[in-house]
Amino acid sequence: MRPPTTPRERSASEPAPGSTPGPAASGEAAPDGAPAPDVRDATGPGPHARDDRAESHPPSSSEASSPAHEPVTDLSDLPPAWPGRRGRAAWPAVPLLAALALWAYAVRHTDVSRLDDFGLVTALHPGFWAGLVVLTVGFWLTVRGPRRSGGWPAAYVLGLLLMERATQAVLYPTPLYAWAWKHDGVVEHLLTAGGLQTADRIGDMAVYDQWPGFFAAQAALVRLLGVESAAMYMAWWPLVSSLMLLLPLLLIYRTFTEDHRLIWTAVWLFYVANWVGQDYFSPQSVAFALHLGVLAVVLRRHGRSGGGPGRQGQAVWTAVVGVMVVAIVISHQLTPGMLVVSLLALCLLRRHRDWAPAVTTVVIFLAWCLTAALPFLSAALPDMIRSVGDVGGNVATGYGATPTGTGAVATSWAARLLSGSVLLLAVAGVWRQRVLRRRAMPLLLVAAAPLPMLAASSYGSEMIFRVLMFMLPGAAFFAASALLPGVRTLAAGAEAGAGPRGRGTGPSEPSAGRRPASSAVRRGVRAGGPLLVLLAATSAFVPSYSGKDRINYFPPQEVALVRQLFDRAVEGSTVVAANRNYPLAHASYGTIDHYWFTEDDRRHVDEIVRDPAATLARDMAGVERPGRAYLLLTQGQRANSEMNGQLTGVQLDRIEESVAGSGLFRLVAENSAGAVYELRREGGAAR
Repeated sequence: MRPPTTPRERSASEPAPGSTPGPAASGEAAPDGAPAPDVRDATGPGPHARDDRAESHPPSSSEASSPAHEPVTDLSDLPPAWPGRRGRAAWPAVPLLAALALWAYAVRHTDVSRLDDFGLVTALHPGFWAGLVVLTVGFWLTVRGPRRSGGWPAAYVLGLLLMERATQAVLYPTPLYAWAWKHDGVVEHLLTAGGLQTADRIGDMAVYDQWPGFFAAQAALVRLLGVESAAMYMAWWPLVSSLMLLLPLLLIYRTFTEDHRLIWTAVWLFYVANWVGQDYFSPQSVAFALHLGVLAVVLRRHGRSGGGPGRQGQAVWTAVVGVMVVAIVISHQLTPGMLVVSLLALCLLRRHRDWAPAVTTVVIFLAWCLTAALPFLSAALPDMIRSVGDVGGNVATGYGATPTGTGAVATSWAARLLSGSVLLLAVAGVWRQRVLRRRAMPLLLVAAAPLPMLAASSYGSEMIFRVLMFMLPGAAFFAASALLPGVRTLAAGAEAGAGPRGRGTGPSEPSAGRRPASSAVRRGVRAGGPLLVLLAATSAFVPSYSGKDRINYFPPQEVALVRQLFDRAVEGSTVVAANRNYPLAHASYGTIDHYWFTEDDRRHVDEIVRDPAATLARDMAGVERPGRAYLLLTQGQRANSEMNGQLTGVQLDRIEESVAGSGLFRLVAENSAGAVYELRREGGAAR
């Protein structure tokens, strides 16, 4: 007995009564440069019209008892479990609200006071993991359901962002990540200095004054909000910056398909695979959103054949691109280079061979590099030239950046497996989806364009992570297509000219008269396999993104200790620490010097370990009056040193015990998060 044919199946396989088959339904290719139409949408004006038709004309009892023309191939072909139009429309709210309730319960019962080497992974209440599973399953059933509203997948994605990016802001009483605190220090410096400064006054930190766009905007925002500093809101920046990516992602994906299953699955995969951490309080977070915005405008408004805007319209969109490029160029060093290679890659295609966006970006980028950024580039150019072509050196981590210990290694591998799986899925999607491979070729080029940057620079041993991040929007799209069998059969029908049925031909598609016994198993695998992949990827995000929270979290006691130090230090003082992984590490950098001894030559680090007090006293003795020299040791430094292979806990204990027992130093501040020692003036001079 064959199951009944639903309205969705009829629209996927044959024209609705009174309609005319579109190009995809008849096996004809769409015009060059236009997005490939969805076979299921060929009988109506768009996806929303199709959904409305399914809502207003449910199968009658006679239809339900008549033989069907198509077999059930996945969960999307099953009839709804709830009777009635209202129930069918509202059922996605149940798993969504249940997931959010579990999340709320979990964050109220999670203790982050003692994190181990697995970070937040082992600290989270089990309710969080249950909520994540419920959310993912609800999203998949909703996006694959036969009667679905475009609003529910969006609601699930917002729920995902809340669980992914807001959990840390809710759990931790202080902002995470030393680099975020560093950027807060840059904003504070701009507010107090009243203008940009050069390297002869603030040393290496002058690089931020040569790309001040983000920091100047944040300084204005701090003044506008009337808050004390950016630290008052930067804990929520990961959620804000992730939301900024949503609109350009949707615009890019809708350029190549109207299949909302593919669009929202790609968005979901993008967010769960985006563990690199560009979303923290940083110029990169805004620059990346603008980068996607430029690509969205170029893909949708430049170089499209037929029906595109006229010259005046193109000029307007070129001006819009120019404004976004200026904001990128004055804020971040790497993103303009990534944007240039992406735009040049698009110019390889005939239908996108509009050189205006690429030329505009290159001109603005060069103008900034040859003026405001010239001091930094002049000093860094020799090292940049030496790194060109050295792919092995550019992707190497080196001393002090190698995961050490079970937790650090496990979370590092989780991140690698997550990225590798998405990239492999993307390759599978490119291979299987011939229609997408042709129609979405611009997105495929954009995804591959960042790869040559691996041979350009190491970017502080982070180039491989940045390349992955810039590849991810395109990779997530093709990876999502590999999880959706409906897209695969669409590709077969469009390419092979399968006729109005829109189905691929071949031995793998059983006929209506012969249904092998294993067909139910295959249908189950086709329906459940992608869901398991999505669950695994969504779960892997947590250790990839939050597995190093022991390093990144600074408790209130540590923040208070460092504030006490900087309140005590006068102009001209020097703060010495094992590494820069502590809050406010760059506070008052215009008037106070910093020295992190694990970043020094390895031989000198070994000398400090052998004779800590004497060696450190000698290093700190050159501070001139009225400045003082301080040694700061905190739990954040310890976590970073132990988990990144700098110094072991035993070695750090030896250093602190030597300093505490030496007459060369005196203890000036201490709490549960660390201690501050001051070099005695007479002792330092004697050494």
